[in-house]
Amino acid sequence: MRMRVTVAAVSGALALSALAVPAAQAGDQATPSLDRPTAAEVFGTGAKAPRALSRAAVTTPVISKVVINGGKDIVLGTTVEKTVSVSITASHPSGIADAYVDLWHGTDVDSGLDGWLAPNEEAATCTKSSATTSTCKLTITVVPGYDLYKNLLAGTWKVTAGALAGDGSDFAWNDYYATHRVQRLSKLTVNAAPEPVKKGATITATGKLSRANWENGTYMGYTVQPVKLQFRKKSSSTYTTVKTINTNSTGSLKTTVKAVEDGYWRYSFAGTSTTPAVTTAGDFVDVK
Repeated sequence: MRMRVTVAAVSGALALSALAVPAAQAGDQATPSLDRPTAAEVFGTGAKAPRALSRAAVTTPVISKVVINGGKDIVLGTTVEKTVSVSITASHPSGIADAYVDLWHGTDVDSGLDGWLAPNEEAATCTKSSATTSTCKLTITVVPGYDLYKNLLAGTWKVTAGALAGDGSDFAWNDYYATHRVQRLSKLTVNAAPEPVKKGATITATGKLSRANWENGTYMGYTVQPVKLQFRKKSSSTYTTVKTINTNSTGSLKTTVKAVEDGYWRYSFAGTSTTPAVTTAGDFVDVK
């Protein structure tokens, strides 16, 4: 496996250690290694660095597509690790022998790195679509509280993509190929009361918006966030927005509306760059 590694200090050479770190549980104080491999280390000593060869003598592989987690954001709660799929489509006159993808977080790949999500496999599984083009697959396992050891890691990560030519003559490597979002799982509740209620009386809708805290393994209120209160008539299949309110200092929601007819009340949160959208199930209120 291309395993997470432990090091005493991070060197400028980014050399891989041979010591593998066992899987950690959410809330552990340990942090993962940020000692990323170089392209030559990933693809082996037989792969020649492009700058070491005459450009007239080699053709660099072309990476045409990278898909992470089926194109969806990676969303993590507080305890359950998640393994996501990665695919890389690349081409070269000699075909594609291997490929690599990782995600990293920080200001610069060589300095200021504070997060790294490495592939599980030692080599990608590549399937040819033609003599020159292959789609290669890898997986990445993400552990909240370990890989995601601080909440500031939520948001946009950079994507490194690499591909090795079939004849080993050259490789493509781009530490800024794309970006992908890693988010803190959100939860939302609603309770519309009283039930039943007299027509014209007041319905109070309460609830709470919370999200995973990777640092302490709990869900904490997401404060000062706009949330829509929506209503669906009993005879309808469509919700309409009645009003938008903000969560308070604990993430709680509370508002009132007039009871007009039977129907379902729900809260809906549109999401942010760090936290996914979430909508409650409808809470039915019988209006007498």
